[in-house]
Amino acid sequence: TPRMTERFLTLARYAAGTGADGILFTCSAFGPCIEACARDLAPIPVLKPNEAMIEEAITKGKRIGLLVTFPGTIPSMIPEFPPGITVVPKLAEGALAALDAGDLATHDRLAAEAARDLADCDAIALGQFSLARAKPLVEQATGKPVLTTPDSAVVKLKRLLGA
Repeated sequence: TPRMTERFLTLARYAAGTGADGILFTCSAFGPCIEACARDLAPIPVLKPNEAMIEEAITKGKRIGLLVTFPGTIPSMIPEFPPGITVVPKLAEGALAALDAGDLATHDRLAAEAARDLADCDAIALGQFSLARAKPLVEQATGKPVLTTPDSAVVKLKRLLGA
C-alpha cells in the first residue's frame, strides 16, 4: 500500500541519513516497498532479503532446492527465481515451532531431516534468515552446496561497496 511504502521510505531514508553504506531488508513480504526504497536511495545499495541468495543459487545449477520453515514463503519466493530454473520446495515441518519455543537444536535437526528430500538438487537455498543457523547440518545431511540469505547478502553488499 502507499502508506506502507512511505513507512519503508522513512526507515530507509533514516538509515541513509545516519550514514549507512547499504541497506538489507530481512522480510521478503515487502518486495514492492523495498524496490521503492532502492529507487529512492540510488546509488546506495538496497537489497531485498532473497535476491543475493537467488543470484548465487542459479550459478550452482538449474535445479535448486528451497527449504523453508513457514509455508507462506514457498508461493512468494518461487516467482523470484528466473525462468529456466526448477525450484523444488520443501517445508521443514515443525522447525518453526521448535524455533519459537527456543529449541534451536530441534529446529536445526528438523531442517536437516527435511533437506534430505532435496539431495537430488544442484544446491539448496535456505528461505529464511532464521534457517541460516542450520546450514552446517543441512550440508552434512545432503552433501550439497547450501546457501543462506545473510551470507549471500553480505557477499553481494561487500561487492557492491567495493569492500
